[in-house]
Amino acid sequence: MALQKRSEVDECLILVKAQPHRSSKYFETVCCAGVGRDQKWRRQYPVPFRILGDSQKFRRWDWIKYRFTNTPNDLRKETQRVLPESFVVSGHLKKSERAAFINPLIRHSFEEANSKNESLTLIRPQSFDLEWIEKTKSEIEDEKAKHTELANQLSFLGEPAKPLVPCPIRFISVWHDGEGKRRKHECDDWETSAAFNRFERQYSREKAIEVIQEKYASYQKSGLVFAFSTHSRRNITHGTSNQWLLVGIIRLDEYEQGDLFSI
Repeated sequence: MALQKRSEVDECLILVKAQPHRSSKYFETVCCAGVGRDQKWRRQYPVPFRILGDSQKFRRWDWIKYRFTNTPNDLRKETQRVLPESFVVSGHLKKSERAAFINPLIRHSFEEANSKNESLTLIRPQSFDLEWIEKTKSEIEDEKAKHTELANQLSFLGEPAKPLVPCPIRFISVWHDGEGKRRKHECDDWETSAAFNRFERQYSREKAIEVIQEKYASYQKSGLVFAFSTHSRRNITHGTSNQWLLVGIIRLDEYEQGDLFSI
């Protein structure tokens, strides 16, 4: 009989929810990440977010408690294999407390993050343009088919799940880091895609893009950081250079303002 892995308890302030992706082992999962009370990063995986109980569905800036085990197949020090049934939302960080808590984690560049052996990091862009590309009809149909299959698999776990509506737009961030280097990343932030889908239903495609671009432009004036994660296989633990993925666009300031996103 195989020995059961011993689990531990942890608590994390959620900063990142990447778009749901397919996992051959875990069906539809979301890679989430955040910071513990010790101001060290944690990466939670796998998270079948859409079939969590309503009281378990955490938002950005929520504190969550959960149990986890080690991840022998993922050697990145921040990664935890979580037990999703253990999630409990334990609090929410006030806007007035966010900057002081998070600012020590902001780096100037990927080179600085690499030097600290981090696989998760925050960088404040010195400039930022959000570009977009429409997906082709075949790409959208392929995504719809995959999401339908994933929803059916999720339903086998005991909770009905509707197929996720794919975002018909790829958002591209063109930005400069703290050392003035020009960067370009496709955005894998779930909240951005979900907000676009909601705005497109409310307005039109062109207006939805305009609203998101305007909101992020206003966020940059007040305070904006990008959250990055290294690729699960393209990183230094696999003997390659780190490939950094844009997994979160986060407003970070101390002023009261309504949230743009909520999922």
